[in-house]
Amino acid sequence: MTTDLAAFAREKGVKYFMISYTDLFGAQRAKLVPAEAIAEMQEDGAGFAGFATWLDLTPAHPDLFAIPDASSVIQLPWKKEVAWVAADLHMDGKPLDQAPRVVLKTLVAEAAELGLRVKTGVEPEFFLISEDGSEISDAKDTAEKPCYDQQALMRRYDVIAEICDHMLALGWKAYQNDHEDANGQFEMNWEYDDALATADKHSFFKFMVKSVAEKHGLRATFMPKPFKGLTGNGCHAHISVWDLAGKVNAFADKAMPFGLSAKGKTFLGGIMKHASALAAITNPTVNSYKRINAPRTISGATWSPNTVTWTGNNRTHMVRVPGPGRFELRLPDGAVNPYLLQAIIIAAGLSGIRTDADPGPYSDIDMYAEGHTITDAPKLPMNLLDALRAYEADPDLQKALGTGFSTAYLKLKHREWNTYCSQFSQWEHNTTLDV
Repeated sequence: MTTDLAAFAREKGVKYFMISYTDLFGAQRAKLVPAEAIAEMQEDGAGFAGFATWLDLTPAHPDLFAIPDASSVIQLPWKKEVAWVAADLHMDGKPLDQAPRVVLKTLVAEAAELGLRVKTGVEPEFFLISEDGSEISDAKDTAEKPCYDQQALMRRYDVIAEICDHMLALGWKAYQNDHEDANGQFEMNWEYDDALATADKHSFFKFMVKSVAEKHGLRATFMPKPFKGLTGNGCHAHISVWDLAGKVNAFADKAMPFGLSAKGKTFLGGIMKHASALAAITNPTVNSYKRINAPRTISGATWSPNTVTWTGNNRTHMVRVPGPGRFELRLPDGAVNPYLLQAIIIAAGLSGIRTDADPGPYSDIDMYAEGHTITDAPKLPMNLLDALRAYEADPDLQKALGTGFSTAYLKLKHREWNTYCSQFSQWEHNTTLDV
């Protein structure tokens, strides 16, 4: 594990470091720092004006300092003279409680106090589109059911293979890549890891995919629903919990249904109990609700949930348990903040463990065909405002993520919703002009 960034620069031939942090809206911010100055930055941090990014700060606040975490450093495979390093935000000599990576590290520490180590894997989907964002980049990608389309995958081989080569070089243990269910959509998978490491990799992955796409004259988007009628971008999360040594899976029990231990079931119970409030974090944009409440797509299925249900190996529910000792949360979308995704999973899961939460009965029906028969399960929020109100109505979850974070997040997200509501759309003209 790297601890000395100056030594890393000398060993790897790095000339510049990107000291990077992710703000409340998931935007990645960075300063480019010459290697000659990195030792000072590692000590004191790179200075930012917090108000200039999506944080609940004003121009009157003191400097925000991003202190790089050397253990997260990644040399850019496509530009080796530059290294990326995730940073933790500090103000007035203390960690900034609303900063997403700080929130996650606090929850990782809380899990450790209970003797638990949360490990996760993510499946971020993305579209490769034209530079102006108006259409998918492959005019031949028109199949009604394009998932796993061999020809469409190979027409984008140069982009996908380059990204996968980079992941392999970084030691991420990438293991598969595919064309996804929408025209122009792809997914790439790498091995699961500790929650913080997964969040850092997820953050870097988005940066890497966008950078490689731009190199090829394309644009990559993780927008939840960029095109009407096409399946949206999900970011499914696979979750397991281990002992602190990472040797014993605390979720695994072959004697239990689905191979999920009693402790694993209470963790899942926390996810189910807080699901509506979770959506404010896992589905953080106005556009997110065009994915989880979408009508039937061209391919025949949205592959996203709209009801709080769980199941065995059945992809039509919000949570599925595909194998012993882990489960998959299918709620998050491509806009989710990599750090807040992990934080909200841990917060809800620990709440479930502490309260011995029951996830309720499982269901094995096809939710897309028979979902209307489920009458005793909550529907997921219909829009961002409903999700924010659900989060406001969940004081336990707000406290788990921290009052400072929750206050800041709700304030900025309500402002975003109000801005959206002030916009006028073509739909309004079409439906109301002649009233």
